Amino acid sequence: MPDAQPDLPWLGRPHTVSAPRRRSPAAVIGVCLGAVAVLVLGLVAIVALNRTDTPLANANFRDTPSSQDVPSQLPPGGAGAPASASAPSSELPTPSPTGPQKVLKLADHPILQDPNAGLQNRVCTLPAWQSTQAGAEAFFTAASKCLDAAWGPFLEAYHLPFTPPALHFPTGASFETECGTIQVGIATAAYYCENNLYVPFRGLQTDQYGNNPGVYLALFAHEYGHHVQEVAGLMDAAWQKIYEAGQNSPAGLEMSRRKELQAQCFSGMFLGAHVDQGGTITRDMYNKAWNDQETRGDNTSRSHDHGTNAHYASWWRAGATSNRIADCNTFAAPSSEVS
Repeated sequence: MPDAQPDLPWLGRPHTVSAPRRRSPAAVIGVCLGAVAVLVLGLVAIVALNRTDTPLANANFRDTPSSQDVPSQLPPGGAGAPASASAPSSELPTPSPTGPQKVLKLADHPILQDPNAGLQNRVCTLPAWQSTQAGAEAFFTAASKCLDAAWGPFLEAYHLPFTPPALHFPTGASFETECGTIQVGIATAAYYCENNLYVPFRGLQTDQYGNNPGVYLALFAHEYGHHVQEVAGLMDAAWQKIYEAGQNSPAGLEMSRRKELQAQCFSGMFLGAHVDQGGTITRDMYNKAWNDQETRGDNTSRSHDHGTNAHYASWWRAGATSNRIADCNTFAAPSSEVS
């Protein structure tokens, strides 16, 4: 349930009321006229106050963050940075950034602090799955709209710069991204890079998974989870740590696993918030996605950058069962839970 509106503060200070004194008729008339004038002025003031553009809490969003949860943005140089003594007095100051900004934090990121914050339960209507290029494009395009509607209001409530990712459906054996040339294969059923989400139909392995839209939806929601990290600033903060440690170092690989397992948890949150809500995300789709998570991870891929199959499943299920983003704080988890 959304937080209740706080009581409005009293305007002005309390005053003491003394016993009334006896007044003459003329004085009484004067007092009455004065009272009428005060009432008129009061009504005008009330109307003026009610015309302010103070936004109301979003009634459709559960657990909107309080002002204490949202960090204020500081101008370059930080608060209290001294001005240059050599700068001429006529020089205009550098404008500070305005509007929503990413927050480059990990375990202490604002979106991960509220234990009650989660995605709103919503209806998501998807077309029936068809194992064709056109069918997959229609399915994932509709799914992206549901993901936008789920994550957009959540991120915007924390004053983060949300924009939907651009969708691409490559048809060749490889495709170009800002992250380089990507070869289509078992490991590239979907791919995310710099606000772009790629879904090559050849990589979906429809011959193996067949008519199981829950499996494809969870996979797609995982890659969209990386977009959530990108918009929030978690992605940049994680890559800073990976580059500092070295991508193939033990610390770098662990940070990569934390990043991937959080995307798993975000995927679970999305399906858990939308199953059985009257749309087309059914209990069967949810159950198929639940069971499929155990087949994915480093035990299957023989890598060390995504997490074991058991952890791949456990983090997805944590998000799916609780729908609480604080339960997706992989950056605060002990190393034993992100191995």
